[in-house]
Amino acid sequence: MIVVTSNEVQGYRVVRTIGVVRGLSVRSRSVVGNIGASIQILFGGNISVYTKLAEQARQEAFDLLVKNAQEKGANAIVAMRYDANEMAAAVTEVLAYGTAVVLEKIP
Repeated sequence: MIVVTSNEVQGYRVVRTIGVVRGLSVRSRSVVGNIGASIQILFGGNISVYTKLAEQARQEAFDLLVKNAQEKGANAIVAMRYDANEMAAAVTEVLAYGTAVVLEKIP
């Protein structure tokens, strides 16, 4: 599966546009994790507990995006983007979306 943020893939042409596909992940940190993050906040710098949470949410959303595109018969996703929102205290939603297409290599 080719996934790009651009609208075109060099060396390929779009032969069929399937449509918008998405993957959604909603994650929260445990009470223990929030305590650990609070301690890290006191010392400043990277809050590794939240970094790990954000990366896991992005990866899960990306994997679901690819699965959604494959189920619709796509071999690529163009114009892929992420969006993230805080739904509640310590609850984050990450949406990965793009356009599912079928690409053909240009001879």
